[in-house]
Amino acid sequence: MEPRRDNTGNRRGRRSREEILEVASRLMAERGYAATTLSALSRESGLPKSAVYHHFRSKGGLLSAVMEHGAYAFFQQMTETQAHPPREGSARERLGWYLQRTGEVFLAHPDFLRLHLILVMNAEAAEEAEAAEIDQIIGQVRRDGRAHMNHMIADSFAEYGPHAAQAVADRLDYFAIAGFDGAFVAWQADPSRSMAEAMDLLTDAVATLGESIAAPLRSS
Repeated sequence: MEPRRDNTGNRRGRRSREEILEVASRLMAERGYAATTLSALSRESGLPKSAVYHHFRSKGGLLSAVMEHGAYAFFQQMTETQAHPPREGSARERLGWYLQRTGEVFLAHPDFLRLHLILVMNAEAAEEAEAAEIDQIIGQVRRDGRAHMNHMIADSFAEYGPHAAQAVADRLDYFAIAGFDGAFVAWQADPSRSMAEAMDLLTDAVATLGESIAAPLRSS
């Protein structure tokens, strides 16, 4: 009977941890990190404050876990959604396919992305003992996002040859990410705005710039 009691406790522990993560993700995205108190977390989740300390050691540790959990779910869905990119069509058409799929994933994870941008633009967690850990996670999310964008652009421009395609990707990945950030903020400010339309405009901008960069470098 002893192993059975342990398994039940483990399941309950996992559930309480997941419940805290879910509530914390929503509250921090709505209010920001500093304004999300442990009292609010306890009230919204129905779990005692001690549960937060048990699972995450501190509020800063909880934020780290929220960002890790959100980043994993975001990039996992990104990979699954873009598992079978088109091999035919122009660079502009292939890039449009990639950016539209990415926009769909953005809309599926608004809390994670909202919190991420809040943290990027606001140093409100700087006084926490876990600030270095949090900064590391934020930096890793940005690096992973840039690597993914770099791959999408390079693959879209593959017809120009590997050298030209990589040159375009290295030149425009930050620009494209900035376009995504801006489109997401605009959608948050006015949900009636179409993310699909924003991705069409971003596709036109990146494709036009990419073609001007790639053309002189195109493999013969």
